[in-house]
Amino acid sequence: MTQLSPLAGDTLAQRYRRVRQQTLQLCAGLTAEDMMVQSMPDASPAKWHLAHTTWFFEQFVLGRDPHYRPRDPAWHYLFNSYYQSVGPMHARPQRGLLSRPSLDEVLAYRRHVDEALGAMLLRGDENAPTAIIELGLQHEQQHQELLLTDILHAFWCNPLLPSYLQAAPPASMAPVSLQFLPGQEGVVAIGHAGDDFAFDNETPRHRTLLASHALANRLVTNEEYAAFVHDGGYREPSLWLSDGWATVQNEGWQRPIYWRPDLASAFSLAGVQALDPGAPVCHLSYYEADAFARWAGARLPTEAEWEAAAATLPVQGNLLDGVPRLPQPTGGTGLAQMYGDAWEWTASPYVAYPGFRPLPGALGEYNGKFMCGQWVLRGGSCATPAGHVRASYRNFFPPQARWQFAGLRLAKDR
Repeated sequence: MTQLSPLAGDTLAQRYRRVRQQTLQLCAGLTAEDMMVQSMPDASPAKWHLAHTTWFFEQFVLGRDPHYRPRDPAWHYLFNSYYQSVGPMHARPQRGLLSRPSLDEVLAYRRHVDEALGAMLLRGDENAPTAIIELGLQHEQQHQELLLTDILHAFWCNPLLPSYLQAAPPASMAPVSLQFLPGQEGVVAIGHAGDDFAFDNETPRHRTLLASHALANRLVTNEEYAAFVHDGGYREPSLWLSDGWATVQNEGWQRPIYWRPDLASAFSLAGVQALDPGAPVCHLSYYEADAFARWAGARLPTEAEWEAAAATLPVQGNLLDGVPRLPQPTGGTGLAQMYGDAWEWTASPYVAYPGFRPLPGALGEYNGKFMCGQWVLRGGSCATPAGHVRASYRNFFPPQARWQFAGLRLAKDR
């Protein structure tokens, strides 16, 4: 079972306020109409993200208090996501139909829960489930990134192509040249270590064997990926996994999802922008990342290769800290961009570690039941909140998913 950090009440109270406020700040430039849009079944309206993260605290923390009274018991059904063991839920593809409750009511719901939970923390309640509150904050930080990816997709679907960010991105710079650096070889330990927070899927820590290999010093850039597109990469079946090629044919893929047909511009949180040649390519599916790696005469790293390298580096990079930014070129030395800019697809399927045990009760549904048909991503992105990611963090998505801030790093056998 994962070890959740029992933080002191005052520190946790401050963190609770900061994380909850950050979510509202991400919505500050959105209208009520923006926040109701659901552009595809895999996305959720911003209003639903605000409500669901609040429901999590109400269900799993305040629900333990016999004196707490829910804002509206009917909302338990509306804002449950996938926790079958706590009751039925509104169908995910129909979240965009929830014009009621209104945005004002959802914001009042957040205040109602924040007041009750804040009071619990401030009075130093010995029965306050601090580990679950910390899990709820990590959960909300995940939804902060999802809120950004989902509003990006919604704005892309709008013919007006509106911009989420008001400021233009900073000037670019030439990235460092691509090099392959030797990775660790032999028996290494991966998985979470220590007493600070981790999700259950990061445990238990265990040993694995790494063959001789090398990792690219940085992420693949837009310019490098454009060469793959220009070379007919989306027309050459030998580069693609069978399911990937079928998806390319069925969906008519010809380029990354947000690239414009001119291959010189792309839609982003800052609206349509000239494609920055030195910035990491982003919003790729696993199929696209794998095909590019094959075209480049390389492969994707395994998650163990990635973690063994990342564990030696400080957790710092182009991460979400206040106002979102776009992926940026790197001028760093050694292994760069291991954290931030774009999630990195790995060659590893999302499966349980040896000896994995999910959290007890309904919270055991958080990660474990999705360990089928998905692939692991590592490292975080420019939309991942700073302080949320770590070397052992395992993100996961189905291989056809393209709307996330996902790119790739190359690897090679030696």
